[in-house]
Amino acid sequence: MAEICEVCGLPTELCVCGEISKDQQRIRVRLEKRKWNKPVTVIEGLDEKSVDIGRLATELKAFCACGGTAKNNQILLQGDHREKSKEKLVALGFSQGSIKIQ
Repeated sequence: MAEICEVCGLPTELCVCGEISKDQQRIRVRLEKRKWNKPVTVIEGLDEKSVDIGRLATELKAFCACGGTAKNNQILLQGDHREKSKEKLVALGFSQGSIKIQ
């Protein structure tokens, strides 16, 4: 017997809860200057209940070929990777209109 999603009531193969939650998030991608004027890309606004922030940080670090971390509900990437990170987030299923670059 197929498992049923508790949120939408559909079988887990047809569940659309994850896609709906990705569309409703308001993600901000901004650049900060840290110690010794080093640029850091900060991605915030991700819902930790619907998105595994650690896994997402790992994918973004591999795509941007940089170091970084995930803490305090934010993803920090070393360097200016605003455009590349937006490109990867859109490829992962996040809505392009919900990602704001500052």
